[in-house]
Amino acid sequence: MSALAGALVAFALVAGCSSSGGGGGSQSGTNTTRFVAGSGTVTSMAPGERRAAPALSGKDLDGKPVRLSDYRGKIVVLNVWGSWCPPCRKEAPDLAAAAAALRPKGVEFLGINTRDLTEQPAQAFVRRFKVPYPSIFDPDGEQLLGFRDTLPPSAIPSTLVIDTQGRVAARILGSVSRRTLEQLTGDVAGST
Repeated sequence: MSALAGALVAFALVAGCSSSGGGGGSQSGTNTTRFVAGSGTVTSMAPGERRAAPALSGKDLDGKPVRLSDYRGKIVVLNVWGSWCPPCRKEAPDLAAAAAALRPKGVEFLGINTRDLTEQPAQAFVRRFKVPYPSIFDPDGEQLLGFRDTLPPSAIPSTLVIDTQGRVAARILGSVSRRTLEQLTGDVAGST
């Protein structure tokens, strides 16, 4: 990763966050984890305003190759998360339930695990919350840089909805609920 790319990732994921109490950071002893916590804001794009999602590809948490292009022709819910992130733990059961409910309707889910330095904490998270879909392991946030010209996932967690043509149709900054995902994917299916 170039120095500029690293600086962009650091800025996007850390700028403006707190390391204590209420708003977006967590502390554990001397080890501080900082992140930008979203407010749950939803942004939807009309079909004519949507831009193509980047060509995401990498290895999943078990080392198997995975690409966003494998899901072309389907609506994809793309969730950016980290095992260290309290709001990610909060939303995980809703994401797992939504994935199970929406898969028969042709909606696929894919995760991007970011800022976990090794796969082990992320694998434990997936087991604990019974996450039924793969996640690209992206410890440096490199995959996220591709979204800078669309609707960037600038908080953790963030969730994007990709339409059947591979365009970014919606973004949620912060935790997402099953109901919101069902409504958004339904709206995207009706507008593509």
